[in-house]
Amino acid sequence: MKSKATMMLTIVVSFIIGGIFTYSIIGQPYKAPSTNGNGVCYTQCTNKVQIDEKGISESVNKIYDAVVLIENYKNGQLSSTGTGFVYKVDDKYGYIMTNQHVVSGASEIKLYLSNGEEIDGTILGGDTYLDLAIVRMDKEKVLKVAEIGNSTNSSLGDTVFTVGNPLGKTYHNSVSRGTLSGLDRLVSVSTSGSSDDWIMKVLQTDAAVNPGNSGGPLVNSNGEVIGVISLKLVEDQIEGMGFAIPIEFAMSHVDTLEQGKAIERPMLGISMLNVGADAFQLYQNGIMLDQSITSGVVVVSIQENSGASRSDLKKGDVITKINGEVVTNAATLRYELYKNNIGDTIEVTYIRGKEELKTKITLTKNDQN
Repeated sequence: MKSKATMMLTIVVSFIIGGIFTYSIIGQPYKAPSTNGNGVCYTQCTNKVQIDEKGISESVNKIYDAVVLIENYKNGQLSSTGTGFVYKVDDKYGYIMTNQHVVSGASEIKLYLSNGEEIDGTILGGDTYLDLAIVRMDKEKVLKVAEIGNSTNSSLGDTVFTVGNPLGKTYHNSVSRGTLSGLDRLVSVSTSGSSDDWIMKVLQTDAAVNPGNSGGPLVNSNGEVIGVISLKLVEDQIEGMGFAIPIEFAMSHVDTLEQGKAIERPMLGISMLNVGADAFQLYQNGIMLDQSITSGVVVVSIQENSGASRSDLKKGDVITKINGEVVTNAATLRYELYKNNIGDTIEVTYIRGKEELKTKITLTKNDQN
């Protein structure tokens, strides 16, 4: 058995060791997190979170002088203003991309440059469904050409900015910064000024977009254009939702628009109305639907010598799918239809009475483009 002296020595030694251990844990003076100049290093520098508030002025400088204010004159009177950007030059001219609705109906186009000079512009071509148009200017007046990027290389949360002309000359070439809030958004829009009849696949941003920004560039933090500002979702309860056409989609059509040619699209060869929304017009056309049908597009008439005229479709049929993709209204029908080319054969699912049927239709040229 251990002596009392040995036991006392053991207790004292244990107490001293425990005190040293406790001090090593809680007794050290506070040491501030280390920094690297641009940010703060947290959690003992094992996971670094960089807080970098450096501005985007260098990127803005890359695009700023390529942006122009576009003034739409009708019969000598200023009708509206918008934005565009120079995306290329050749031996004689500079080429500006903008929205079709910015230049629609113009009898004269004026361009206001970042240096304050105002010059004439010439509309080469445009398309309502794409909401894209090309305007030409003299090469000698071009201040800068925008660098074109690719939106497919972008990620949610990326820093983006716009340069545009909200409210015209008063705030011309204003810069607004935000984030890339959404990819591949499907937004219903109106091309005729009434009900929504078209769907656009767009990028979403919370960068400020106001009247006059239409047609301007959506730019990434490297100063590369990744989209063309096209529309803003405006409702009392919604803020900070702007949209842009992906730049690679826009660039795929510039050759046709520069030549002033129409974008050729296929057609089914029918006139149509929406289930539900156009119920009164259906009644006027003598069409009665089963109450179980709540969405789709109703065939009102069929054009002679069209693909539909050589299919099984009849007046009163309700189209619900194209190539297996759901059709809820005329806008979604056009969206699915225009994925195809003239001469393609598609499968159309429709309801006649209560029966679901399918038919094949070979698409013909739409002479109304």
